[in-house]
Amino acid sequence: MLEGLNVGAIDFGYVGEAPPVFAQAAGANFVYVGYEEPAPTAEAVLVPKGSAIKTVADLKGKKVALNKGSNVHYLLVKLLERSGLKYADIQPVFLPPADARAAFERGSVDAWVIWDPYTAAAEKQIEARILADGKGVVNNYAFFLAEREFASKRPEVISLLFDELQKQGQWIIRNYPAAAAQLAPLQGLDPVVVELSILRYSNVVKPITDQVLAEQQKLADTFSELKLIPKEIKVKDASLPGKR
Repeated sequence: MLEGLNVGAIDFGYVGEAPPVFAQAAGANFVYVGYEEPAPTAEAVLVPKGSAIKTVADLKGKKVALNKGSNVHYLLVKLLERSGLKYADIQPVFLPPADARAAFERGSVDAWVIWDPYTAAAEKQIEARILADGKGVVNNYAFFLAEREFASKRPEVISLLFDELQKQGQWIIRNYPAAAAQLAPLQGLDPVVVELSILRYSNVVKPITDQVLAEQQKLADTFSELKLIPKEIKVKDASLPGKR
């Protein structure tokens, strides 16, 4: 999606908090135009139901599956930090969600860091246990991004999109079971799983602010320090003048 924004193939999209940092470091041409309020419990570290791992500190030396460059990459770093461990203390295994789930089920990895609805599906379908989530550790924002030229030239379209997104979010909050029923066939999941998932998201959409961009800068700085991105970036550079 970010590559699509960069080349002008799409004008607007929705993504977690980490991918824009990697994309900006690679020179992608997008701007932050909005965000969804924090959903720290919508991402978590999972372990098998019978695992001897009881705390994040127990992950030392263990194989941990995650999607490289995703929001859970940052969650893992901050959880390890809080538990007195370094990123180098664990063995990261970079896998996309479907492959990570397969590796988790067959015991090829000791833990899996993942977001909803995959978290909810693993809980309900294979009784995976949440070792830790993002509460009190990370914000887990989701962002609305736009191709820079489109956002500059068509602000009225961005405004209309936000009106609709806010209405949709308010409807979801009032109608969780109905929303889950609509989303379930699109996600290929049971409505019970989907409802558990969407309950963990705020579903509250707002225009981008300086404060949120400052929080995003912390993530970018962390990834720079860990050499996960090739250079330091200024997140505010990916916002429109007057929106900073």
